[in-house]
Amino acid sequence: MNGETFREWMESILPQLKPNSVIVMDNASYHSVKFDKAPTSTTRKAEIIKWLEDKEEVIDKPMVIPELLQIVKRLKPQHEKFVIDELAKANNKIILRLPPYHYELNPIELAWSSVKNHVRMNNSSYKLADVKKLLVEGVNRVDAEMWGNFISHPIKEKNNFYEIDFIVDEVLAAEITDLRLTITGDTPSDSYSN
Repeated sequence: MNGETFREWMESILPQLKPNSVIVMDNASYHSVKFDKAPTSTTRKAEIIKWLEDKEEVIDKPMVIPELLQIVKRLKPQHEKFVIDELAKANNKIILRLPPYHYELNPIELAWSSVKNHVRMNNSSYKLADVKKLLVEGVNRVDAEMWGNFISHPIKEKNNFYEIDFIVDEVLAAEITDLRLTITGDTPSDSYSN
């Protein structure tokens, strides 16, 4: 798979989806082809300056590449557009990207894991035709109940992440309070009276 092939496939799929559909995507490189790739440290200085000027950034004094790249870093988030996102937007659809490295938030990853496990557990010949048959069987095994479980699992995981965030906040607040008391020499009762 590459960016061009994926874009062509998306062009054929988008008209079949309902308006305002939300398409959940992971961060595979072919999902993330950028319209206007930002310069990097390997980009020629003249190209960096042109990129900045195209973004209406005025370069009115001589600068070295690291200085120019600092400006690029500041501007990059405002100008980062993905080909697929813009294609979806033009077709009245929305792309929602999963955070990197969080397969547990993606129901499709859970379904695919189930399919691969079916192939792994039942593959005895290792012949391509047999693997293909097992793959089709594995896909057909994913029924409505399984799919419901694949969807509810990420919701539970998301809620767990929220709970962990609150716990981390509480622990950090307590640690900061203890550190402040240690630095100032206050006792907990002194800090409450202030």
